[in-house]
Amino acid sequence: MKRRNLISGTAAAAAATLAAPAMAQAQPTIRWRMPSSFPKALATVFGGAESIAATVGKLTDGKFTITAHGAGELVPPLSIPDAVQNGTVECGHTAGFYYIGKEPALVFDTGVPFGMSPRQHTAWMQHGGGLDLMREIYAKFNVVQIPCGNTGAQMGGWFRKEIKTPADFKGLRIRAAGFLGHIYTKLGATPQQIAASDIYPALEKGTIDAVEWVGPADDEKLGLAKVAKYYYAPGVLERGASLCFIVGKPARDALPPLYKAVLEAACAQASADMLAKYDATNVPALRRLIGGGAKLGYWSRPIMDAMRKASDDVMKEQSAANETFRKVHAQWSGFPADQCCGRR
Repeated sequence: MKRRNLISGTAAAAAATLAAPAMAQAQPTIRWRMPSSFPKALATVFGGAESIAATVGKLTDGKFTITAHGAGELVPPLSIPDAVQNGTVECGHTAGFYYIGKEPALVFDTGVPFGMSPRQHTAWMQHGGGLDLMREIYAKFNVVQIPCGNTGAQMGGWFRKEIKTPADFKGLRIRAAGFLGHIYTKLGATPQQIAASDIYPALEKGTIDAVEWVGPADDEKLGLAKVAKYYYAPGVLERGASLCFIVGKPARDALPPLYKAVLEAACAQASADMLAKYDATNVPALRRLIGGGAKLGYWSRPIMDAMRKASDDVMKEQSAANETFRKVHAQWSGFPADQCCGRR
């Protein structure tokens, strides 16, 4: 009996293996281009785009191929939604909070200061209504969003001078993406949104005085420790940053059901791998940075309090000024309170 079960189980597995390529062969051949907001040198974050492309190719036996392009190769790194919306490319790899100028509520797609951890954010997205809300927003631009990665908690950033009190932020020119710029404005700094490939030269030339990027693994790749000595933690302004794969709605609607499912599976795989890779590489990178002379510091309680107040003020202001932001914020903040202590 057991032998018969084993034989039948093995036969079923073999049949499924043989059927998968056959199913793919019956599907159309499709070629897409996917620009990323991130340079190829950042193997972990850009690696998410490469992972999506590789998985899609494997699961479709090469019938559906996506070519990942580094920042600036096809379109400007911070213009991905425009390129997808107007059909210049079929899809893109980016982060929603780069585009709060289009819609402030897109910050929730990536993560907000003093917000959720990566696990909490994923829970909200998948089982708390977050994904539906985000897709409603992206639909305004005729694109569909699929979460495809998370950097995990980030660092506070690199500064060319020591930061001891909230007053030390006044007058600083700091590279800070999206919503973080509003926080630093409240603290008296002048934020600038700069693509990854332009950060090092801007810091080296003194065009900016500080930069908030990601964490040790990526910061080391960009060489930021060579042009700024003071490195701060914790990254309370970014407890996690979720990335997104966006695809033009017409292009997605034209896909056969199998390919749509493959895209979702490929993005889920990229998400799991990215966070794990950052967890594995950040600590060794931090050791190397400190060994090379970086001065690791921690935000003081007065600085943390000032950041929290600035964050709360910005959330209130945006909610008052923007109906969509108010709707998303109300739903987000109402996600089970015990998921994130002190969230406002």
